[in-house]
Amino acid sequence: QLQLVESGGGYVHPGDSLRLSCAASGFSLIDSAIGWFRQAPGKEREAVSCITHWSSSTDYVDSLKGRFTISRDNAKNTIYLQMNSLEAEDTAVYYCAGRRSHTCSSDDQAYAYWGQGTQVTVSS
Repeated sequence: QLQLVESGGGYVHPGDSLRLSCAASGFSLIDSAIGWFRQAPGKEREAVSCITHWSSSTDYVDSLKGRFTISRDNAKNTIYLQMNSLEAEDTAVYYCAGRRSHTCSSDDQAYAYWGQGTQVTVSS
């Protein structure tokens, strides 16, 4: 059974940090590209970043560059999203998504496997 499970979300204050985890089961990350997406209330789902099996990463949101870092741990079959200097605008449900490809994509329709999402709330 192919499955992605996110964890690590929570309620934090502006300037705080969180690390989201995406644990994969049923398939190996070395064969897939994994993307992080987020959806804020009333907004469309947007791509945040993506990482390939060979650790080439792509950031899709200019305002997140330098604050968010995607990484992977093949031994744990897990993808991480380190989020620093969080802002209220980062409040959203964060999803990880996988596709069996050697390349990344910002199109959510390119991903066949999705986690349930984890809520990140940034508020003073």
